[in-house]
Amino acid sequence: MKLIDGKAIAQALRIDVASGVRRFLEAHSRVPALHVVLVGDDAASAVYVRNKEKAVTEAGMRGEVHRLPATTSAAELHALVDRLNRDPAVDGILVQLPLPKHIPVDPLLESVNPAKDVDGFHPVNVGKLWSGRNALVPCTPRGCLHLLRSAEIPLEGVRALVVGRSNIVGKPMAALLLGAHATVTLAHSRSRDLPARCREADVLIVAAGQPRLVEGSWIKPGATVIDVGMHRGADGKLFGDVDFASASAVAGAITPVPGGVGPMTIAMLLDNTLRAASARENS
Repeated sequence: MKLIDGKAIAQALRIDVASGVRRFLEAHSRVPALHVVLVGDDAASAVYVRNKEKAVTEAGMRGEVHRLPATTSAAELHALVDRLNRDPAVDGILVQLPLPKHIPVDPLLESVNPAKDVDGFHPVNVGKLWSGRNALVPCTPRGCLHLLRSAEIPLEGVRALVVGRSNIVGKPMAALLLGAHATVTLAHSRSRDLPARCREADVLIVAAGQPRLVEGSWIKPGATVIDVGMHRGADGKLFGDVDFASASAVAGAITPVPGGVGPMTIAMLLDNTLRAASARENS
């Protein structure tokens, strides 16, 4: 069984991005700039944003976080995004989710300039992804694909199953696997006989948001398992959507939780920011 080390793969990518930032600076006399918008006082979001701030600095980029109170109105938030859209010094815009309940999410995400949409959530980028065109792609599924390729997992022609159909992970993951010429099935909470579907998969991506949903008995012997889930137990330890103990006894390759998909998300955010900056300079 091969353990797919997301920490090591993410670190290698971050080193590559830092090198790219230095080349960008030499070519354009500036560094890429990422602006993050954080509304409210959600504790998990605050931690994520601090981690992103640190990573941006370590990569040699310029970062700024706009921390707004939970009472911020939708109009005020749209005005900020509009200003960032028009600012030529801003290459990437990330609106940290979740937002306070009084702010509609979709209209706000759609207000971000697609060329600066480093989360890859704008309908323009979604459409480009599904039509096979160059696009900014959501960080977590792009990170999963990078893990598979770094681990030299064959994708062309294989059966791949994605469990979970969110716009953030499941749907873009399916599109990326299709682009890699896999034969893709997208399963969800209403799929019939999910264990049987899982046992058919050569590559299994689990992003269901359900703790230890997938057991070892669900996995095809020798299959590759990518666990996107992240949960914290009563003992404070993190675990995923896959029961690692039983799954690792069957799988040919598997990501751990923590230390698998998680580190890839921020690494891909940095890479998306560099890509967005480079595309804007070359447009």
